Amino acid sequence: MKADAATDEAVPRLPRGVKLRFDQVRNSWMLLAPERAFQIDEAAAGILKLCDGERTLATVIAETAAAYNEAPSVVDADIRAMLVDLANKRVLEL
Repeated sequence: MKADAATDEAVPRLPRGVKLRFDQVRNSWMLLAPERAFQIDEAAAGILKLCDGERTLATVIAETAAAYNEAPSVVDADIRAMLVDLANKRVLEL
């Protein structure tokens, strides 16, 4: 899936069996999927917390931009690329 295929109306969410957790031992955020684990940074975790199956991609981008005091256009491409990459790895549904 290409980043431009993720439309503003898409409603991203973690699929069943995928969890976002803070690992106390590693002191970092982890995206846990069956037989796989991804260590992610705090910014990615913040974005994934917004992917609740209710917010649209446009809303996720707008809320993330506001949290970092940036214009949505500044973070748009990076967020779309990250979410498309995770969708291609089957740990996110768009």
